[in-house]
Amino acid sequence: MRLRDGIVIALSAIRANTLRSLLTVLGIVIGVSAVITMVAVGSGASEQVQQQVSSIGANLLMVTPGARRAGGVMMQGSESLSEDDAEAIAREVPGVMYVAPSRTGSGQYIAGRFNSYGRLEGVTIDYLAVREWEIEAGRSFSPSEVRTAGQVALIGRTVATELFGDSDPVGQSIRVNRMPVTVIGTLRSKGQTTFGQDQDRIVMIPLSTARKVLGNSRAQPRRVDLIMVKTDTAERLEPARAEITALLRQRMRVPADSRESFEVRNMTEFLSTFAETARTMSLLVAAVASISLLVGGIGIMNIMLVSVTERTREIGLRLAVGARPRDILLQFLVEAVTLCLIGGAIGIALGIGLSIAIARLIHFPVLIQPDVILLSVGISAAIGIFFGFWPARRAARMDPIEALRFE
Repeated sequence: MRLRDGIVIALSAIRANTLRSLLTVLGIVIGVSAVITMVAVGSGASEQVQQQVSSIGANLLMVTPGARRAGGVMMQGSESLSEDDAEAIAREVPGVMYVAPSRTGSGQYIAGRFNSYGRLEGVTIDYLAVREWEIEAGRSFSPSEVRTAGQVALIGRTVATELFGDSDPVGQSIRVNRMPVTVIGTLRSKGQTTFGQDQDRIVMIPLSTARKVLGNSRAQPRRVDLIMVKTDTAERLEPARAEITALLRQRMRVPADSRESFEVRNMTEFLSTFAETARTMSLLVAAVASISLLVGGIGIMNIMLVSVTERTREIGLRLAVGARPRDILLQFLVEAVTLCLIGGAIGIALGIGLSIAIARLIHFPVLIQPDVILLSVGISAAIGIFFGFWPARRAARMDPIEALRFE
């Protein structure tokens, strides 16, 4: 018997019991669709994190105030970093390309009858280089504007759209927390962070200007909220982190047996860990979902055993008129594989549909991988061969006379 004839006979047998066949492949459908959906979600999360790594900046360390203990009570160490610390890092730590201290707050922005809000950053000239943030139109801050608290600003794409629409904001005046400033440039869009924050809802002003807008401490007038450090290579990140930690402990006179009141974070490592966690969770869910494939395979074997029993006289007749045992084996094996492939095809369509629905409904990125789809087809065929072989072998080994006598 030719393979084409076996496929025709298999399809005829499936059509004769359409509902039973669909119920049989339900486990295969659920397993394949769940695996495709979960892998697509995990791959999408990993891809999104990679984009976030590039949007934040490469080879980046962030130095932030940690918690400090005062009188036995843990307190926020908001005044533990200063511009002097940033200058010391730039001067004494090898392999550092840029150091960008900054003050962070929130702002209300007004231009005419329009208003917006968002993050307000007091920065230095190196901040844009550290973040690898390009100027879309206009220019960046000049050294004199940073030094003399110039009333100028760079605005993100979201703020620019809300305040000026399609008009060119460069050269226009806006009020930042009641202080008038002139927009000297717009920032190229960065999109959202891993946690859904809009990076383009931002206004940047010189660090010296931010002291006036956000307020300043008389006790520590040069304090900053964050120091961003960019190294020349990725290999320098961990050595630089260790050297920065040692330097700041020395500058702050932290005892050897005490915990420092700051944190030095490798952002690439942090985001990679987040991506790995998301990918691992997706794979675990996919592994659990793959149990449905096993259940579906057992269902295939069960229904094929029932089919062999129901068609015993047909098998005997075929053997009696000259069919070889391998022809009977091929017939039922092709029927089992065809059932699994049909279930796999429905599962693939359902998995792709679910992935697209997730992307549209909750705005979560998904990445449908062709190799996963091909693997699903291969798994479906393998399940058909594995679980269909025993029923097919049982049919092929029937005695023609006993099969014809079966009632």
